[in-house]
Amino acid sequence: MCDVTADTLVRSLRFTTLRRLSDLLDPQDTWRTVMMDIKKPTGEPRYTQLHIRRFDAAVLQGKSPTTEMLFDWGTTNCTVRDLVEILIRHKLFAAVSVLLPDKICQLDKGSTFASNITLPEDDIRKREQTETPLMEPDSTNRPEETSESLNSWSSSEGSYGFTYGELTVITRNWDDRPVSEGGCRLGAGGFGVVFRGLMGNKHVAIKKLNPMDDSSPEDLKIQFNQEIQTLRSLKHENLVEMVGYSCEGQNLCLVYAYMPNGSLLDRLACLDGSSSLTWQTRCSVAIGTARGLEYLHCNNHIHRDVKSGNILLNECFVPKISDFGLTRASGSWSCSTVMTGRIVGTTAYMAPEALRGEITPKSDIFSFGVVLLEILSGLPPVDEGRDPKLLMEMKDEIDDEEISLKDFIDQKMEDWRMQELEKMYDVASQCLCEKKNKRPLITEVVSALEDFCQNHSQSL
Repeated sequence: MCDVTADTLVRSLRFTTLRRLSDLLDPQDTWRTVMMDIKKPTGEPRYTQLHIRRFDAAVLQGKSPTTEMLFDWGTTNCTVRDLVEILIRHKLFAAVSVLLPDKICQLDKGSTFASNITLPEDDIRKREQTETPLMEPDSTNRPEETSESLNSWSSSEGSYGFTYGELTVITRNWDDRPVSEGGCRLGAGGFGVVFRGLMGNKHVAIKKLNPMDDSSPEDLKIQFNQEIQTLRSLKHENLVEMVGYSCEGQNLCLVYAYMPNGSLLDRLACLDGSSSLTWQTRCSVAIGTARGLEYLHCNNHIHRDVKSGNILLNECFVPKISDFGLTRASGSWSCSTVMTGRIVGTTAYMAPEALRGEITPKSDIFSFGVVLLEILSGLPPVDEGRDPKLLMEMKDEIDDEEISLKDFIDQKMEDWRMQELEKMYDVASQCLCEKKNKRPLITEVVSALEDFCQNHSQSL
């Protein structure tokens, strides 16, 4: 990419540049000063107090208000010239040095800049000391898009277009060795392979998509677009955060925030020697996942592939629902049942009606019931060497008193109480009702889980 000039569009600034601006303007809410000086073509202020509250909310989501503001303003095709004029008016020379470190006088003579302004040497020195020599993406540089919907995606959505070459660099040429052996490979599935990459001092997860056995490249592109469209419009603490994407030719990649504790499936299996999850942690994961599903359903989205492998855990074991390639959205799911000729999902979690091609939020409820059984037992959803093979069928054995609930629970789990286990099992049983209309709503599931899980936390 060429060096930044006065005519560079703000929406084309690289992520590293935006990050350095944020480091300078986020503290003491300096970004507000800049924001209130941004004008519409009519000369009126572009932003109101309502906008300020919106950008303030970005802080609660762990985002930079400066970056969010510049994403939004960038959609107007403003230039670095426009931004630097404001910065100079407010004597924010350190921020100016991030954009035009060498010569401010390179700007057109007709601009409002003084041609002989010099920057404090300390500011330039500080910028050079904090420089991160890592290739990172433009804030809105978009490779060739795969659909019209992607073409309409502006930088204000807060994700970045990566080139395939940039992702190759941060994954060390797609090092296929497992992370445990010093490589970058985190895992694999029918969709492709997930790699860990390093952007600056932060890890990210890159899902490199490959066609599944029964799908075409066109199907893969549809799922790719669906995931992007879902995650650009839905933001919640319990949904995975997408950092960006790449779609050069047939190379489709999705970049997410890295989840250091992997999937719930792997943690319940104590993969790689990890410790067994305590009952309190399992309760927290169950509630967080249910809240994520509640958010999806309240926004008229059906996930269609709820499973422990798609529930990722961050460093604090906060659950994040992932993999939205099969998600379906509609104006309202309460009006009618939608039918599809293509059956998708994971069989070990699928409700009877889902196997018939019905698309309904109650199918997500059923799948979540299987997840609750996994949380209780620590057992995988399907085991060819087990009788019965499907975990959901073990519920029938418990109900028929062929095995006891106490024998069913994970013996490696700590700090559990039988009364609370029984309550979670009761919620799971309701979710797994064969008749979809008798299953609870997700709001009822959240309420039931919060009731006894929070009581457990308070009693510790």
